[in-house]
Amino acid sequence: MLVLRSALLLVFEIVTVVPMALLVLLSAPLPLHWRYRIAVQWPRMVIWACEAICGIRWRALGMENLPDGPAILLSKHQSTWETFFYPVRMPRELCYVFKRELLYIPFFGWGIALLDMIHIDRRKGADAFEQVVRQGSRKLAEGRWIIMFPEGTRTRVGSQGRYKSGGARLATRTGVPVVPIAVN
Repeated sequence: MLVLRSALLLVFEIVTVVPMALLVLLSAPLPLHWRYRIAVQWPRMVIWACEAICGIRWRALGMENLPDGPAILLSKHQSTWETFFYPVRMPRELCYVFKRELLYIPFFGWGIALLDMIHIDRRKGADAFEQVVRQGSRKLAEGRWIIMFPEGTRTRVGSQGRYKSGGARLATRTGVPVVPIAVN
């Protein structure tokens, strides 16, 4: 049954990503705020489908502790689910720091390219971090929250990867608070 539900969720995602990406592409002339609001509708549908098809239930604890100003969110990364969940539930627009290869995924990549996020070439090391600082400072000044996954990639439930210091260094350089996020 689990395999069937997972397959149905995947079909749902594939069937809905194309029209939603086209809608986001059509919204290109609009201001970023409106493009973001339109783009977030797809993750909202996927979170709904996760509940309706797969029975995934969630609860968010500590939302009342989120700052009212610029912040850097540092989250555990266990699945794609949290990347869909955060823009739907967070009270501010998010700006993900992600590997630029994601931009090359048809439809999905084209849609996120219009959201003015921070895409980096991980092979460039220190240069990539300076790019994050430059772009991140601008996005924080715009009122957006930067979100990073300190382990750099997904990790299995209960395991721990090697934490990278980029998020903490960005917070130090920009003077904004860090919000740690645990996912279980």
